[in-house]
Amino acid sequence: MNVQIEESWKTQLQPEFEKDYFCALTNFVRTEYGQHPIYPPGKLIFNAFNLCPFNKVKVVIIGQDPYHGPGQAHGLCFSVNDGVKFPPSLVNIFKEIKSDIGIDPPASGNLTRWAEQGVLLLNATLTVRAHQAGSHQNKGWEAFTDAAIHALASQREHLVFILWGSYAQRKGAFIDRSKHLVLASAHPSPLSAYNGFFGNKHFSRTNEYLKEHGEEEICW
Repeated sequence: MNVQIEESWKTQLQPEFEKDYFCALTNFVRTEYGQHPIYPPGKLIFNAFNLCPFNKVKVVIIGQDPYHGPGQAHGLCFSVNDGVKFPPSLVNIFKEIKSDIGIDPPASGNLTRWAEQGVLLLNATLTVRAHQAGSHQNKGWEAFTDAAIHALASQREHLVFILWGSYAQRKGAFIDRSKHLVLASAHPSPLSAYNGFFGNKHFSRTNEYLKEHGEEEICW
């Protein structure tokens, strides 16, 4: 199957493209795009991978579902297009960055700048039907994104995996803590941010770890 994805990731994930689940997933997604408004736009489904090649990854942030409102999702978890109002979770992420390392919130919620520095902003599910959160869950995307995380965790060393909320923590439960830094806390959603997201200092802790292992820090 000819999947349009960045070359190093294509090499890593090639076995997945040959599996029955991926064929079924591709058929499902193609049908959905033909019948409903689906986010993100088709050409941005693999944006997280395309902006952050396998060997450039330094940090992995795991989200769950793309945003399902018009113009928001562009293939990076927690990120929105330029000019789009910040969703509540992103507001809280920027609040924690300000509290942790003193950087003021930017004018745009577009996190492409993080991706280009080596932050893989990976949703567990890569597509969603407009206004229907979770509508593309359990169709195969989770197996595909699990394979990506497994490849990074097994083949790379000294990565930082950031797991906000119980869903991300379950998805990253297998990661070897002696080989990588795993940072877990409550989700930045307003429903849970005060239960351990605020004050987690994940941004400074990430940079300390990267520096310790000879990597350039992320400019958050």
